[in-house]
Amino acid sequence: MERNGEVIRKTNETDIALKLGIDGEGQANLDTGVPFLNHMLDLFAKHGHFNLDIQAEGDTDIDDHHTTEDIGICLGQALLQGLGDKKGIKRYGNAFVPMDDALAQVAIDVSNRPHLELRGSWPSQKVGTFDTELVHEFLWKFALEARINLHVIVHYGNNTHHIIEAIFKALARALDEATLIDPRVKGVPSSKGML
Repeated sequence: MERNGEVIRKTNETDIALKLGIDGEGQANLDTGVPFLNHMLDLFAKHGHFNLDIQAEGDTDIDDHHTTEDIGICLGQALLQGLGDKKGIKRYGNAFVPMDDALAQVAIDVSNRPHLELRGSWPSQKVGTFDTELVHEFLWKFALEARINLHVIVHYGNNTHHIIEAIFKALARALDEATLIDPRVKGVPSSKGML
């Protein structure tokens, strides 16, 4: 059975339609209105082998905050929906990804206990027109709505674009590992009997 999630979110600030295929081929169809976010989500889909379709309109004439935040919310909700009862998943994922001068690590527990721990800093406050503080906003809302425990560690890096790219690639690879179906897992991978 394919695991898919679909979310439509319409507010006074954004209008978003998002589809996520967890067991995909890395295909992305993205129009977020935020070019740098398009780039990062394209990498996310490709490196996680997810199919991702996002059509979004937001108040980007003000800034990219609401659009970035709400896409994080929608992506998290779509993942939670697509995972269903979580039976058979590996649950944990970990990935180190180098990107030129930068090295990022992401560890994930699909635990139903949302938390974000982000250790790292950005050498610059913007990449193009994108405010780098929005990376935290996106990751926090994604972790919260997906109900995952998400740890992001930037070990080092000098170029902000490279650092953020390494994070999104590592996020994709760790999430792919955590959501894989493991035939050895009977039910949910928890001694509690539920996630």
